Amino acid sequence: MPTGRSFGSSRLHAVVRRAGGRRAGPCQNARVAALTDTLRPAHGPLWRNRLALAPLTNTQSNDDGTLSDDEHDWLVARGRGGFGLTVTCAAYVAPEGRAWRGQLGIASDEHLPGLTRLAESLRATGTRSAVQLHHAGMRADAALNGVPNVAPWDEPRKEAVALTPEGVDRVIAAFVDAAVRAERAGFDGVQVHGAHGYLLAQFLDGRSNHRTDGYGGSLEDRMRVLHEVLAGIRAATGPDFQVGLRLTPEGYGVTVAEARETARSLLATGLLDFLDMSLWDVTMRPRDTTVDGRLVEHFTDLPRHGALLGVAGGVTSAEEARWCLEQGADFVTVGIGAILHHDFAARSLADPGFRARERPVPAADLRAEHVGPVFIDYLAAGWDDLIA
Repeated sequence: MPTGRSFGSSRLHAVVRRAGGRRAGPCQNARVAALTDTLRPAHGPLWRNRLALAPLTNTQSNDDGTLSDDEHDWLVARGRGGFGLTVTCAAYVAPEGRAWRGQLGIASDEHLPGLTRLAESLRATGTRSAVQLHHAGMRADAALNGVPNVAPWDEPRKEAVALTPEGVDRVIAAFVDAAVRAERAGFDGVQVHGAHGYLLAQFLDGRSNHRTDGYGGSLEDRMRVLHEVLAGIRAATGPDFQVGLRLTPEGYGVTVAEARETARSLLATGLLDFLDMSLWDVTMRPRDTTVDGRLVEHFTDLPRHGALLGVAGGVTSAEEARWCLEQGADFVTVGIGAILHHDFAARSLADPGFRARERPVPAADLRAEHVGPVFIDYLAAGWDDLIA
């Protein structure tokens, strides 16, 4: 979850208004899904609607990575609030991959009791649930973890050392083991974090990943670790377990063209139940001014091979969520709207005109939405215009 960003969505609202609720192109005559429509992933249970809770950093876990009551209550309130899929914050799969104090863990069986409690509580609300599996790589907190950071290449600025081939194998195994743990805990699935410059995304970095062991150099080799993580999870979990992935469309050493090819390649494997594109702003144009259109358009036309495609970034109203579906997304991932309203999903499904409250908001309003005090402190320190 990046810091220092304003939550202002007036530009998004203006784009939605200008679009007039229509999408140009060959899909214009096809029926656009409604937010209330159910979704059937390739594996496992039905999602009750097309709104998903974003995996939001909240720093509320205990120091050992076990689940706290505040984090439990934050997530369960969103399940009660109507989301079709509820995704946890990034949960570290290995001790050396922890990125910050208060991060949720899924690296050890010691984390299982809290995760099991959370999965049971979420299931009781009717939502589907997934743990986001995460390894920070060179962005880990080495001082907190007490071990050197690892990365695809030596990075002295981050005090990170290159993974050996055996080290890459251990990383893949850590993701697979964490997914098995999530299934044992009772979650419906996992989402692999391949975005925002963390370890798996670091392998995709064409500027710096020049490994010669099959995990660097060409794009095919740079994305190999993602293929192997997903294949390993699918092989180690049951036929009803849902496997998702989050990718970044541009940046961190990845071009739009390479992000599109990565998404195309991974969708074509048939391993994925869902792919979530983290767009920062769903109406955003590429930073590379030589690339036409909006970022979303470079992914919604891809063959999906049975997977569901989601988009995330700045959605704070029912109208904006519908616009995402009109662009060709299967579901919409909501972050700030779900912070402001635990029942953002239920409100948006019931009221086509629903819009999240104006910001900044008093901290007391967020507490009433089951946002714990540690999470409020994190938001106040890192985000513009949110808390009065």
